[in-house]
Amino acid sequence: MNVKAALTSGKARIVDYASNEDPRAAAGNLVALVLAGNAPFYPAYVVLVAGSDGMPWLLMTALSFSFFLGIPAISRAHPLLGRIALSLVATANTVFCTWLLGASSGTELFLLPCAMLASLLFARSERSLMFALAILPIAAYLILHDRYGVPPHIYQPDAYSRLFSMNAVSAAMISIFIGFVFSDRLSAVRTPS
Repeated sequence: MNVKAALTSGKARIVDYASNEDPRAAAGNLVALVLAGNAPFYPAYVVLVAGSDGMPWLLMTALSFSFFLGIPAISRAHPLLGRIALSLVATANTVFCTWLLGASSGTELFLLPCAMLASLLFARSERSLMFALAILPIAAYLILHDRYGVPPHIYQPDAYSRLFSMNAVSAAMISIFIGFVFSDRLSAVRTPS
């Protein structure tokens, strides 16, 4: 099998794994797989911008990989549960990484795309669930900001500045990606309200 055929086959498997009859679950599954694909590389991004002094603690940021990877399997069995799980895993991962790296790293900014994701994962008829899961990242910020305690490793101020910039751009990019995915998936299929 040549490289092109292997890549085409791999892409087809990923698309099949992310597919779901529920268009919101399908969109959420794609977001979850992109987050899973990014998780193992996040420690490398941090090392590139802030140095390797935070090792081995930094490797713990990749723990979310299996949780995000499992979302499509949950969605296949129960689409609503998969959408709930994605919202909870994204928020929990953000809170965990903020504790691990410190609030000065800017990881709390990922709570914004978490709220956006929760707002898009649910239909009009699921508004109470949507509200509860969309408010969770905001509540996490209000309750935990400046209360995480001392992270396992403290970076230098200039490293925190670079981490903040990296995470600000990353949070913006994932927000844009989430918008594109949901716009594409939901405009292709008329969904019940």
